[in-house]
Amino acid sequence: MSVDVTYELRGPVAWLTINRPEARNALNKSVRDGLLAGTERFNEDDDAKVLVLTGAGGKAFCAGGDLKEMADSGLRVPPPDFVPQFGRTIEVAKPTIAAVNGVAYAGGFLLAQSCDLCVAAEGARFAISEAKVGRGAPWAAPLPWLVPPRIAMQILLTGDPVDAARAREIGLVNEVVPAGELAGAAQRLAERIAANAPLSVLAAKKTVRLIAEHPLADAYAEAERIWEPVYLSEDAQEGPAAFRDKRAPVWKGR
Repeated sequence: MSVDVTYELRGPVAWLTINRPEARNALNKSVRDGLLAGTERFNEDDDAKVLVLTGAGGKAFCAGGDLKEMADSGLRVPPPDFVPQFGRTIEVAKPTIAAVNGVAYAGGFLLAQSCDLCVAAEGARFAISEAKVGRGAPWAAPLPWLVPPRIAMQILLTGDPVDAARAREIGLVNEVVPAGELAGAAQRLAERIAANAPLSVLAAKKTVRLIAEHPLADAYAEAERIWEPVYLSEDAQEGPAAFRDKRAPVWKGR
């Protein structure tokens, strides 16, 4: 792990925090390496059921790439894995939540977009600001799947920030809460997910992506394949039995 990224387990929830608030949590090499190492640690951590990604301090989730580092290194075309992209450059089977505490610009927008869910503080701002600095955003290709195409077009062409309320209105954000309640809201959401049958959660995450990757008929067929082992699992019998017996289910993940 990098000194600029911390990993902390809070019950079943892993918190991955960019800890560079003096630089608005910009993505220098230390942060990028730390995010990759933290994500790999989460993947391997059987005690961690959900990942929450956030930034330290109250001003920035992540302001994007470190432009000073880019200028000094003469960076031209960054490779796809320049910043870890969940589901593209690194597979993350378990659910992920972005807890956006401030600005999420450029690479910070990328990180929030890559997470499965997003909880934002009222003062959070989102922007793909690359058009304002002459850079690129090929990672924004999935954006029209998350928000309406004309909204995606406006975000990309103008580079203008979108506030938290508008981000929730267009479907980019799931919940907006006061800044002081952000960590609690993200933890509670993660714990609700972690309390569910693990095989069902993993299959559900895969299912949501299907329509973006397949024609509808193929998506149905792939969904049947994904869910069959869930139906055949011990947990599929445990759920109804627990309901019948009026007790909490004991999930085994098999």
